[in-house]
Amino acid sequence: MLHIALLWHMHQPYYVDPSTRTAMMPWVRLHAVKGYLDMAAMAERHPEIRMAFNLTPVLLKQIEELARGDVRDLWREWTLIPAAELGPVEKRLLLEHFFKANWDNLVRPNPRYHELLARRGYDLGHASLDAVASAFSRQDFLDLQVWFNLAWCGHAAFRERPELDELRRKGRGFSEEDKRAVLDAHQRVLEGLIGRYRRLAERGGVELSTSPFFHPISPLICDTEFALRAMPMATLPPPFRWPDDLEAQLRLAVEQHTRLFGAAPTGLWPSEGAVCPEMLPAVQRHGFRWMATDEEILFRSLARAGAHDAPRLALYASYAAEWEGACMTTVFRDRLLSDFIGFSASKNPADAAAAFILDRFEGIAAAVKDRADPLAAIILDGENAWEYFADGGESFLEAWYAGLARNGAWRTTTLAEHAALPRARQRLTQLHTGSWIQANFDIWIGDPEENRAWELLGRTRRWWEDCRNTVAAETARAVEQALYAAEGSDWFWWYGGDFTTDNDLLFDQLFRAHLQHAYRLCGEEPPADLSVSICRPDAAAAAASAPPIAPIQPVIDGRVTTFFEWRDAGVFQPTPSRGAMFQTERVVAALAYGTNARRLFLRFDGTPALAKHPRLEIVVSGEGLEEARLAWLPPTSEAFFLQAPNGAEARFARVLEAALPLRGEGNPIRFSATVFDVGEHGATQIERLPASGRLECPLVDADAAAANWCV
Repeated sequence: MLHIALLWHMHQPYYVDPSTRTAMMPWVRLHAVKGYLDMAAMAERHPEIRMAFNLTPVLLKQIEELARGDVRDLWREWTLIPAAELGPVEKRLLLEHFFKANWDNLVRPNPRYHELLARRGYDLGHASLDAVASAFSRQDFLDLQVWFNLAWCGHAAFRERPELDELRRKGRGFSEEDKRAVLDAHQRVLEGLIGRYRRLAERGGVELSTSPFFHPISPLICDTEFALRAMPMATLPPPFRWPDDLEAQLRLAVEQHTRLFGAAPTGLWPSEGAVCPEMLPAVQRHGFRWMATDEEILFRSLARAGAHDAPRLALYASYAAEWEGACMTTVFRDRLLSDFIGFSASKNPADAAAAFILDRFEGIAAAVKDRADPLAAIILDGENAWEYFADGGESFLEAWYAGLARNGAWRTTTLAEHAALPRARQRLTQLHTGSWIQANFDIWIGDPEENRAWELLGRTRRWWEDCRNTVAAETARAVEQALYAAEGSDWFWWYGGDFTTDNDLLFDQLFRAHLQHAYRLCGEEPPADLSVSICRPDAAAAAASAPPIAPIQPVIDGRVTTFFEWRDAGVFQPTPSRGAMFQTERVVAALAYGTNARRLFLRFDGTPALAKHPRLEIVVSGEGLEEARLAWLPPTSEAFFLQAPNGAEARFARVLEAALPLRGEGNPIRFSATVFDVGEHGATQIERLPASGRLECPLVDADAAAANWCV
């Protein structure tokens, strides 16, 4: 029987400015009243489904601090300012920040909130906030203060706290008392949340696991040179080599977990799934019985051990990772299914999304039915995905959990339960060094900004090693907390061009503030360069789409016949969502496109993930062409149109090429391509190019082509 382990990872970086003890961002509180509360309520509602929650220590620390009032909550304070007393600065802050919610699912469904957004304007780049503020009344600002905090509440909060549902129905014309009622409800959730998860664990069927305390990239804390194993051509900063810091972050995590939940954790999700063989002894010393990471780590580990063509079914087992006498049960997540939940399930009807996953489980269960205790691990972000569902994911989870409980071909389990089963694990003697993102560390090291941050962190860490014996024990603990906070992965996530946010400069400031705080705790003035921003003003990522520069006329044969046939085409490269999550399992690496004024030509370059999809369908639609539906069968190298105008062509060999007649000459062409996985239960959307909006394909004339000519 197939064992299915679900692990929901919940984490927020340390938003507290150490010098002012102020939480600079609201996301711990807002995710608490949405994802964290909703997921606990769903687990309570479905005791038949066994699952795990990975609650990072730095998240739990902030929940405690906010619940006890040990830190200021800046955005709560902005909310509490009486609307009649808001000054120009506060009004600009509210207009800029209090629409930071998913517009489709948290703003537009609430007419008054959407009205305020429309009046503010959708594009801040073209809005004068002072002019907008002058057009907003006292009641407008009061309603905005309420709606920002109310809209973030999840389905469990509305169900369990009738006053919130009453305010949602009221919709507008809120009072200052209404505002305080919303924030009081937030506070009650924060105060009860940790206890709620403890009761789930004590009930049984729910496991609580942990991560190193401030969420560092464990291999890089041990030795940044380890990055070269997966990135041999990377440019790295001066070596940072402090394995004792990993020991400390593990020890602090175990101590906190034991205090809060009454028992030591047995499972570890290494931050960002980042592993290396050298960390195994430390993980074992601190009492952990299992750890988990990504499937690509497994396949690269098996290749290092000589199994270069390991079948995908090798994923569905647990392994004993070994290094210098240490041995740790290690499981590897199914990336396709985990990423589907995090990135694609919300784009499909709830029942269809649940059926897609259950259908995959049925195939896996049939393929491994003769094995002893096979395991499929679904591990993903347990907080950020839910705002992309219209109902916060409630109907999807209801359908999925119900389907998991019905089928006799599998059973849900916790990873601790599976690790305790009396059967031999498969040995893994060559654990690959990498993370759950591309099996390397490119997100966190190698870019000039990232390297500069590592350089400053390393310098501060060496300074502390030289003076640690000169300060009192209490001061030493505070300095070490500041340094461990600066070792967190999140600062490096936002440095460089991989990801960006409206708050890049704030993350930069917080990273440097932790280092500055370490010096000030010891009575020293921080080095002057810690006051200089690391973020470069030109760090914005280059556009993912380059338009066509001349007409093209490729041969539709499924191959790049010559270099020149696609040379002048436009190119769209799907990029990671530039936020807090990362989608790895895309099937299209790039889309080339262009016209000859009569036909639109498309070339889809696939990724290795194509092998996991026996049948795909692509729907091409937009302005200037008729909608077309194209079947793509990677295993058999077939492609054909299911629906298309006369004259359409498609071929797949090394690439997928297609040609679609245009709807008359001279019309503008704006199109998108949506990719569906087609299985027994129908079609499930897995990707869209582009993720929103449409690609524009200008009709390039000969004069423009000549202007772009080059040798």
